[in-house]
Amino acid sequence: MKYTRLTKEQLEELKQEFINFLATQSITGTEWEKIKKEKPEVAEEELDVFSDLIWEGVLSKVQFLENVSAQNMHFFHLQEKEMKLISVKVMNPDIDLRTKEGFAWFKKNYQSDFVDYLTASKAYSEDKNLDKFNLIKQGAVITKGELYQWFDDLIG
Repeated sequence: MKYTRLTKEQLEELKQEFINFLATQSITGTEWEKIKKEKPEVAEEELDVFSDLIWEGVLSKVQFLENVSAQNMHFFHLQEKEMKLISVKVMNPDIDLRTKEGFAWFKKNYQSDFVDYLTASKAYSEDKNLDKFNLIKQGAVITKGELYQWFDDLIG
């Protein structure tokens, strides 16, 4: 398995897609129930393959990721050949950017000496989607990129 297995909730949301996936392998609903009972390891493998297919599809379309912690925000623009990073660091230990109050403080003080900005670019490894997935595993979430673009305009 290349990525991680989808959660029970995710699999439930993708039930129709999973049925279609099984159909491409000529596995009917009845046969699937039989496989789950008699060959659970085969069922597990099918879930893993399906999960990887879904992850590949999602990761190939992702353009922006964000990872926000108490004093740092990392915004990624995942371009064709490289990923670009805008990093924001708040040097006020009393501020937690994940809270409403902390972010309100940031909006008022984003140009102060208590806020540092850094930009960087990095080429992908041989596996672009795995690079993206690793960022998600580290806590990044998929976004539409509004904050990346706002910061890009601000510091660009």
